[in-house]
Amino acid sequence: MAHRKPLIHVIGTGGTIAGIGSDRLDYTQYAELGKKFSIEQSLDRISEINALADIQSEDMISVGSPAIGPKEWLQLSKRINTVLNSTNVDGVVVTHGTATLEETAYFLHLTVKSKKPVVITGAMRPPTAFGTDADLNLIDAVRVAASPHATDKGVVTVLNNEIHCARDVYKANTLRVETFRANELGFLGYSDSDGEVLFYRSPLRKHTHATDFDVETLSELPRVDIVYAYAGSDNLLINAVRQNKSDGMVLTGFGSGTLPPIMLETGAETTQEGIPVVLASRSTAGRIVITPRITKLGFLVADNLHPQKARILLMLGLTITKNPDILQEMFMVY
Repeated sequence: MAHRKPLIHVIGTGGTIAGIGSDRLDYTQYAELGKKFSIEQSLDRISEINALADIQSEDMISVGSPAIGPKEWLQLSKRINTVLNSTNVDGVVVTHGTATLEETAYFLHLTVKSKKPVVITGAMRPPTAFGTDADLNLIDAVRVAASPHATDKGVVTVLNNEIHCARDVYKANTLRVETFRANELGFLGYSDSDGEVLFYRSPLRKHTHATDFDVETLSELPRVDIVYAYAGSDNLLINAVRQNKSDGMVLTGFGSGTLPPIMLETGAETTQEGIPVVLASRSTAGRIVITPRITKLGFLVADNLHPQKARILLMLGLTITKNPDILQEMFMVY
């Protein structure tokens, strides 16, 4: 008896991977044209994908990823949970623009409630351009989603043959196909040239089915803003967040989280008003550590999460509690 092929559900959201340029040398202006392939059209370009899995697909939205945020994250997470928990689907692939791909991936990493593979992919060159990475990235994403080795690895991204953990991956280059990196900790493995899916590492931080976050009944998320330090920065933007009465703030400092004195003082005042403030770093690697001074001033620390990832974790944490001790523990385990 022949074994059935894995059934993979592909969700399209738009982005460069679906972009239609004006000609085959259009690598930069296609987004302004706004024309996009449907996910079905993208899949039709690569009939070889049908040897890897049985495919079903849907277009959820068709936008550039700068237009994707908390509303779309909730929609996407709920849809993936429905697909994985109520059908015989073996894995999910999401096509997405690269601008905010890392943020959507991390939100899903914390909210999808399944051990089944969930893979996010995109492209740096539209499918209509010479040397496009769109087709291969989509094939690789389906290959990984169909692999039993991807089970219980959390949400991963697959571009440029590399498999990255959603928690650690970030976009490092504006135009190159090798843009997605994972700071000094490294990526998880390859969807390699011989068709093999190879994992060399597994995520250790809690994710997907092991998290405390349940978004099924949520229609919106708490508002958390990011304030960025730079030489000579003051408290203008911190005060704007305070006056807005946002639910939380990520304060992005230099190096190990240091800040100009006025920002440190105003940030501490913000914590005293009951707004959680998480210290992160504008460096791309390394931890923010807890010190007696940080504790005295009421700050939380982001561990090694980049500011945009720390924001997501704080948003989700605030759906459960405002207790600073519990929130801090979340940054140590997720």
